[in-house]
Amino acid sequence: MKKAFLALSALTLCMAAGSVMAKEYKELRFGVDPSYAPFESKAADGSLVGFDIDLGNAICAELKVKCKWVESDFDGMVPGLKANKFDGVISSMTVTPAREKVIDFSSELFSGPTSLVYKKGSGLSADTASLKGKTVGYEQGTIQEAYAKAVLDKAGVKTQAYANQDQVYADLISGRLDASVQDMLQAELGFLKSPQGAGYEISAAIDDPLLPSKTAVGIKKGNQALQTLLNKGIKALHDDGTYTKIQQKHFGDLNLYSGK
Repeated sequence: MKKAFLALSALTLCMAAGSVMAKEYKELRFGVDPSYAPFESKAADGSLVGFDIDLGNAICAELKVKCKWVESDFDGMVPGLKANKFDGVISSMTVTPAREKVIDFSSELFSGPTSLVYKKGSGLSADTASLKGKTVGYEQGTIQEAYAKAVLDKAGVKTQAYANQDQVYADLISGRLDASVQDMLQAELGFLKSPQGAGYEISAAIDDPLLPSKTAVGIKKGNQALQTLLNKGIKALHDDGTYTKIQQKHFGDLNLYSGK
């Protein structure tokens, strides 16, 4: 009798564990830092717009769940995942070995290199020697922060951290910064196409192991059920042509998807 009770208890526990793993999502809460046009920003009416926003909403539509966007500074994304403030992060989050130690990722959303932004004719470039003694700004929590601390600081470059990308550009325009370092596409298709960015240019892509290009949806460590669900949604976007339509809307014929 005791053995039968133990067996039943074990079966009950297994069934309970299975139900947790097979959680059915009716709503997906995505963390986003809306200071990174054209990937994520705010329209004049306060609504969220951009490539990542359209991809996230399309994933939710494919999975037949409600999308809820939760705004956060970028350096609060990983802590937010751990604290269950959101289920995933869709905010141009690059996949890095350091991040993979603490969170998991979906399959690829898109890929893009990193570059510097500075005034036209400044004589600056991606060569760190040209930046010695200059001040370069970056957004906290990004791969560019890791690069700034590990490479630029050691090359005699002054670096400055900011809570979001809008603050970086504000100080670049005011002259407090000589350059900024960020995603190349964000700089080229966001800042440089704005009225404030008219007198600026971007460097060549920076080639460094600290600056990988693949971005994905960041999710809490061990949440395989959500990872599988998101990968299903992302694949569906490619299979039915939705991804291509969204990409063309924001980037024309430019292909951001590496297929890795």
